[in-house]
Amino acid sequence: MASRRRARQRALQILFIWDTRRQPADEVLDAYYDTLYSEEKPERDPFVADLVRGTVEHIVAIDERITRHAEHWRMERMPAVDRNILRLAVYEMTYGGTPAPVTIDEALELARKFSGEDSVQFVNGVLDAVRRESA
Repeated sequence: MASRRRARQRALQILFIWDTRRQPADEVLDAYYDTLYSEEKPERDPFVADLVRGTVEHIVAIDERITRHAEHWRMERMPAVDRNILRLAVYEMTYGGTPAPVTIDEALELARKFSGEDSVQFVNGVLDAVRRESA
């Protein structure tokens, strides 16, 4: 079974695809795995599917929370990677039961790996504001 960090990386990649296609979550999950593993069919990580399905299911509420705390940024103007890191983290903090410090740390690692240093600061600021609102 994949680590949680790897699962979050996959979930981010799948959400990025979903964000561009806006297909049902299960279709995007299938497309991701079909493309990734054309010759072998590995066991799918249920944590990845839970993150993707949950984020898509609650997208309106998640986007509203992000918008409230992303000063001077509209969702459609954010870089797609940053937008989906935030969505994934807000879902996990709000609905997934993962403690906020863990979620924020993992989101910052995703931003370091897939985005830039400015994005790390942006993601941290937005998620910290979401965390404070929830406390």
